Amino acid sequence: MSFFYEWRPYVSVTERRREAERKLATMRKKGQPVAPVILAGNKIATSFWGVAWCTNLERYSDYASRLPRGRNYVRNGCVLDLQVAKGEVVALVSGTDLYKIKVTITPVAAERWKAICRDCAGTIDSVVELLQGRLAKHVMDRVCRAGDGLFPAPDEIKLSCSCPDWADMCKHVAAVLYGVGARLDQSPELLFVLRGVDENELLGGAGQDLARSAAPASAKVLASDDMAALFGLDMAEEPAQEAPNSATPGRKRAEAPAAKKPASTAATRKKKSARKDRTKATPHRARKRGELPIRQRI
Repeated sequence: MSFFYEWRPYVSVTERRREAERKLATMRKKGQPVAPVILAGNKIATSFWGVAWCTNLERYSDYASRLPRGRNYVRNGCVLDLQVAKGEVVALVSGTDLYKIKVTITPVAAERWKAICRDCAGTIDSVVELLQGRLAKHVMDRVCRAGDGLFPAPDEIKLSCSCPDWADMCKHVAAVLYGVGARLDQSPELLFVLRGVDENELLGGAGQDLARSAAPASAKVLASDDMAALFGLDMAEEPAQEAPNSATPGRKRAEAPAAKKPASTAATRKKKSARKDRTKATPHRARKRGELPIRQRI
């Protein structure tokens, strides 16, 4: 009985990391699929959704006393496996032993989700923009708002750990909650899976606005010259279309003049001979051109 209340021996950070790596290698050797939480640096989360998740945890005083130990555990690589599904997070954390943690989170109520979608309608252009956290400030504030935002409150979270610690929020559970924030850096769509909502519904307002528009305005349509200048392309000129015969009744289409056939050599010689004969028969014409023989000129 007295041993249960005694302080456990201190384990250094280096030894804790080695123990976590040994357990992780054993699990992989047995063929057990694992998804450990591995941090690139000292920061647990760097993206919009990851940082917002961690900030939401730290705003509640219910978790204040156990969160610092959880941060150390996740930084030391003690979260050996973390799986996120609809309404729950299941994880394995290395401590004095290998502990199983389950965090159950109530899905977002339908009316609450509709209110979020309504307030964000028409402000988010694409799912990529949403998942990257490139949102307007008022949209970010609305999504992260305490009480009726997308992130859970303490009364929406149920915690369970196989460790002997009597507290609901033990250091292993805290490490898992921070591990969720780190995982959102890599897969932000898991937040919507966890909360049981479809992120595409946040784009519904923008889609309806596009559906209402009848046709694109002429000012927004790019001409071919503008397209070429914009993308650096050589646009081929379209061939001119001939007007149909019915468009110009009573008129005959102009036909290209037929090429003259070259005269034969015999015909050419015949014409030249006839021209010489006419010149001899009409000397008065020849006198005008100065073509009479010399004896006739004297």
